[in-house]
Amino acid sequence: MLRRMLSVLIAFPLGAVLVAIAISNRHPVQLILDPFRPETPAFSIELPFYAYLLGALVVGVILGGIATWMGQSRWRKTARTQGHRAQRFQAEADRLARERDANIASAKSLAIAGR
Repeated sequence: MLRRMLSVLIAFPLGAVLVAIAISNRHPVQLILDPFRPETPAFSIELPFYAYLLGALVVGVILGGIATWMGQSRWRKTARTQGHRAQRFQAEADRLARERDANIASAKSLAIAGR
C-alpha cells in the first residue's frame, strides 16, 4: 500500500510536469537527418517539439527496460535452474514417501497375516 501511494505521489506531479512541457512547447520543429545538406534534406520530419521530448522519454524507458532485463538474465537463469532442481527433489521425496507408505502397509498386512 505504501509503495502504491509513493508511486501515485511521484506519478501525478511527473504527469503534470509533462503536460506543462507539452503545452508550452507546441511550436513545430523540423528534425533534419541529413548533416551534409541541411538546406535541402533528404529526410526530415516536422513535429511539435513536445513530441520529440516525449519520444525521447519513451525510447529511454524502453532502452532502460531492455538493459535491466539483460542485466538480470543470470538471476532468471539461476531461478529457473533452482526451480527445476526443486521439482526433481520434490518428485524424489514424493516417490520415497509412496515407497515408505507401501512398505508400512505391507508390514502391517504381514503382521496381521502372521497372527
